[in-house]
Formats: sequence, structure tokens, C-alpha cells
Amino acid sequence: MFVIKNYVTTGGTVACALAIGYLMQNGSLASPTGTPEPERVVSEASIIPGLEGIVLTSSTPARNTEPNTVSTQRHVKASQSAPSGGGDCNLSARAHAVPGAAARLIVKAPCHGDERIEVHHSGLTITQKTDANGVLDLTIPALSEYAIFLISLEDQKGTVATTHISDIGQYSRFALQWQGETDLQIHALEFGASYGDAGHVSASSDAQGTGNVVHLAQPAFSDARNVEVYSFPEGQSQQSGSIELTVEAEVTAENCGKDLNVQSLELRGDQKLRSRDLALSFPDCSRTGEFLVLNNLFQNLTIAAN
Repeated sequence: MFVIKNYVTTGGTVACALAIGYLMQNGSLASPTGTPEPERVVSEASIIPGLEGIVLTSSTPARNTEPNTVSTQRHVKASQSAPSGGGDCNLSARAHAVPGAAARLIVKAPCHGDERIEVHHSGLTITQKTDANGVLDLTIPALSEYAIFLISLEDQKGTVATTHISDIGQYSRFALQWQGETDLQIHALEFGASYGDAGHVSASSDAQGTGNVVHLAQPAFSDARNVEVYSFPEGQSQQSGSIELTVEAEVTAENCGKDLNVQSLELRGDQKLRSRDLALSFPDCSRTGEFLVLNNLFQNLTIAAN
């Protein structure tokens, strides 16, 4: 049996008021208020402590957590389900590295067809759904060289898969995660590009750039844990300049006048994973249908040509 703990344990989970400016469709710009929480540097060992009975290899030595750190444990039973009509119900998972500093994760849960499944990796939690045969085939941008994936099902059964991401040092990576139906979108304007130009990169944009955005979400569940990741192959770039990073969110009837807890994670050239916990305040419901533009969730990325 192993234990999954809450992942950001180096400083606790502290929601803060983020200094945000939001630009609505009518072009008005609000003055930012509040102070962003200082970023934290976390390692794989501090993100996933307490894996009982499993030996992990990490490229970063473990850091001591604060004495007053509080972790909420979720016990995941590494056992198999009882088959409803006979047959093999063994839960298994394999991960292997693929180009782009990513991992392809294949989970087989024969007795858990069309069910909710969550994947945990370096502080990210992604909600997905198995297919009718209980299979999940998912490619995930990695956030650590020795990538560990914890898989948990709703009945608290789970397993683990690991792989080595040899090319992760070539990439800078920016991730957002949140819970619920709000759709956050990372937009990258590479080397002076404008919206709609080549070099404007997002998960839904037709324009092509050097980097790419991956959106991992599961609309079948209203409380799904969602992730969006922008990756740039900094170690392979032949260009130099700046990449402007913004985040957009539509104001809807479901989120207007409410706060949304968001976590950002950044993996830059020094390969130290940094995280911040944020609380985004959405405008009142008179602004429904407009867009919130957040310009300061991430620092812009400066690229030097190789």
C-alpha cells in the first residue's frame, strides 16, 4: 500500500489575493490590487513524500519540510478489484518518455470502464476518464527528469509508474492547475508576435509557434482537476528575444463574482520547479461573457539563441 499526500507541503497551501489587471472586451484596464504570494522552490521529494514500500530515485536531493507543515493523507490501496463477472481485474500502469520532454502514460483497469481516474505528477493533479475497457492513454508534459506518476481510482485503488525524461533540460515549462468548470487559457506571444500571428501559441489557436500548449481536462466531471501547460524548447532555439505569457478566462454565470483557487508551476532553465498558490477574483455577473486577462501570473520568458 502507498500513501498519496497533498503535494505542496513545503509551505502549506496559502491562497492569496493576486495583483491582477483585467482587460475586458470593452478595453478597460483595472488597477491591480493585492500582493502575489512569493514563489516556492519544490523538489520531487518534497512534492511526493511518504510513498510507503516504494524506492524512488530523484535528480534533486530531498529538502527538509517545515516543522509546522500539515499534510492531509489519502490512502490508496494497491490491490485489485473483485470482478463483476469473472476475469482479470489487475490494475497496471506503464510510462515511457516521448519527444518533447513528455511521458506517455498507459493505465489498464479492466474492471473500471468509463470511470473517473486521477493522475498525480510533481504537484499536478489531472482528472481523466477511462474508456469502456478501463484504459487510459495520456501524454503528459513532464515536470521532473525522473518522472513519477501516481494513479488513483475512485474506490481508492491505485498504482504508480515511472520513467526517465532525458531531454527535460532542453525545455522551459509553465503550468496552471485549477478545479471546476472555469476554462483558463495560457497564451504565449513568442518574439514579438501579436494575437493571431505566427508565434501566438495557445491550446485552441490555429497560429503556429516554436512552443506549444497542452490542455488536460475532463468536462464529464464538474469538479474535475484541470491542467494547462506551455512548453518552449529553450535549449534548441535559434531565436533570441522575449516570450510574453498571459492567461485568459471567460466570465460566466458559474464563476462571476467568485474566487477561483489556482496554482502555477514554473520549470525554467535551472530546472528548479517553482510553485505559487493564487486566488483569482472574477468580476460581478454584469460582466458575464467578457474575458479576464491576467498579465502577471508568469514572468515573461527571455530566450538567448543557441
